[in-house]
Amino acid sequence: MTYQPEGWQEPTLAANLARAGVKRRDFLAFCGSLAAVFAMGGVATAGAPPATADEIADKLGAVTKPNVVWLQLQECTGCMESTLRSGGTTVEELVLSLLSVNYNELVMAAAGDAANKALDDTNAKDHLLVVNGSVPVKENGAYCVIGGKSAEQVLRESAEHATAILAVGACAVWGSVQASKPNPTGAVGVDQIIKDKPVINVSGCPPIGEVITATVAYVLSHDGALPKTDAEGRPLFAYDQRIHDSCPRRPHFDAGQYVRTFDDNGARSGWCLYQVGCKGPSTFSPCPIFQWNLHTSWPIGAGHPCIGCTEKEFFDRFTPFYQVLPDVTGIGIESTAEKVGWGLVGATVAGVGLHAGLTAARQAASRRSAAAAGPLQAFGDSEREWRPEPTSTDSGSASASTASGMPSATTAPEAPSEGTAPQTRTDSTPPGTPPDATTPGDEAGKAE
Repeated sequence: MTYQPEGWQEPTLAANLARAGVKRRDFLAFCGSLAAVFAMGGVATAGAPPATADEIADKLGAVTKPNVVWLQLQECTGCMESTLRSGGTTVEELVLSLLSVNYNELVMAAAGDAANKALDDTNAKDHLLVVNGSVPVKENGAYCVIGGKSAEQVLRESAEHATAILAVGACAVWGSVQASKPNPTGAVGVDQIIKDKPVINVSGCPPIGEVITATVAYVLSHDGALPKTDAEGRPLFAYDQRIHDSCPRRPHFDAGQYVRTFDDNGARSGWCLYQVGCKGPSTFSPCPIFQWNLHTSWPIGAGHPCIGCTEKEFFDRFTPFYQVLPDVTGIGIESTAEKVGWGLVGATVAGVGLHAGLTAARQAASRRSAAAAGPLQAFGDSEREWRPEPTSTDSGSASASTASGMPSATTAPEAPSEGTAPQTRTDSTPPGTPPDATTPGDEAGKAE
């Protein structure tokens, strides 16, 4: 037991900030960013207006170190890595330092009986519970055992006196990779085990570090009150908006400018990634706003389509990752208007012509979306997968191809030459190029 002089009190965050030489102005700037984030999702409690920077600073500054149990169950430690890299300023680092993390398998020095005792001692008093990883329930939990106890047993014991429970990461929220078909371990999320207390789901694989720290800061600065959540238990201040709605490439989607393969002109020009499998239209996440690695970049910014990792069952629902997401409305406002306009030249009845043009454009877009865009196809390599190798006797012979059981030259597109994009994906043009003067019918013919 640590000796403490009589009358000694745990220093508050404000005292720690002053000791570290952080000015209140900098702390207020940090709290102002939190206030803006919280206001985005309308997270005020009981209809009250969102807290101001001064209010958050006063409440957060008065907080002393709360006890924290940070469990790591079936997971890869990526969520903890993301958390450790969330801060870029002294203030953010001190907010993390404000937590008295008495148990965390990844970063704690204690091991064996000492670690188990630290967990038992903290579980016996009020604490904040953070969970990474899924809970396996098959075979009586034998797939994840900690100190001779199953992950489910450890979770239930840790949740008993928890004042707030945060499930951090896709594994803890719904099971993630482990819960994907056929789910051999019976992996489930935290809220499938803990039913008698609310669980805040901070989803993502892994979540953005700032979202994790902001969620913790909200609980600490609102006297333990939990933020408003969506239907899946995710904080509204972070998960109330689709990536598609805030994506900097959205204008290209509206203009009908899509990347078709990762080596075409559209990819080099930063066009929309929808046609190579981007799941942004169905994914709720603040990635375009917070970004990653101290706001350095994020997947779409780096040229890779979103895989929808903040959504439940994304491994089963969104794979193959490079296949086009079906049934996304809005096939390209500018592009469609241009094509419809060419189709309406000379039309005598504008209303009838507009309806016909839009119908044809939608049909063309539907046919384009229906074509599979698997990983090989997205990289422009799919045609080579099924064409027969040419020989000295049957090279270029349609009959030889038919006899061998492979598609003939009359039923298959020509294989792309070296350094050339596949014929079915040559419609990307550099920005600024005037749209082709084609009618919707012509566009449909190309798609076919």
